[in-house]
Amino acid sequence: MGNLDEFRSSKINTWPIVVLRVYTGIFFLYFGVRKIMGGFGGEATAGFLAGRSEDTFAFYRPIVEHVVTPMSGVFAFLVAWGELFLGVALILGLMTRYAAFAGAFMVANFWFAKGQGILDAQNHDIIWLIILIVLGGLHAGRTMGLDAKFAGKYKFLA
Repeated sequence: MGNLDEFRSSKINTWPIVVLRVYTGIFFLYFGVRKIMGGFGGEATAGFLAGRSEDTFAFYRPIVEHVVTPMSGVFAFLVAWGELFLGVALILGLMTRYAAFAGAFMVANFWFAKGQGILDAQNHDIIWLIILIVLGGLHAGRTMGLDAKFAGKYKFLA
């Protein structure tokens, strides 16, 4: 299977990709809506980061201390709305590749801020990171998603 078109045209069912994409979308949509409706703001973000500052990966600590914490309100907004838009994009299968890789970037930043090891049982961020990279790499929106419908008209979705 040299490319994704061969994968799609093979006899292998691709429904697991759809299930994974939609479930991941529901997960991020749920937590994005919860943050937006629950008043998730800069204070919550700053408090979370302050509580995890000793665990934050050393290479990432200056970013947290000098960029994220001083602008915690902006980052809280970006996280909440980023999760919401990521969820919607994955559920609809629209701009899936871009959404998945942007989501992977967001989740990687969560992971770096938390400083959990790859094999840490509490590290869910690495799992979401891998899932989002796989969904982006497979271009999962081309399987029963809007990307398949619009790819002929909009080449950036192909």
